Amino acid sequence: MAIHYFCRHCGTNIGSLDRMSVHSESLGLHKLTDGERQEMVSYEGNGDIRIKSICEDCQEALEKNPDFHQNDYLIH
Repeated sequence: MAIHYFCRHCGTNIGSLDRMSVHSESLGLHKLTDGERQEMVSYEGNGDIRIKSICEDCQEALEKNPDFHQNDYLIH
């Protein structure tokens, strides 16, 4: 099982963890509400976990341009 992090705004692969046994508490997933978890975490057929996060470029773009928050997808 691997855990893959992708930017929810641009789709960039942020990184992956290839550990076979990781607890949700060590990832902070237990702090998400049910709605947040449904929106941000998905499970692949092979057992991998895909987590939507935000990359540094999109974070910087959102900080400089608050109006971008209304967009689902950012191109940089």
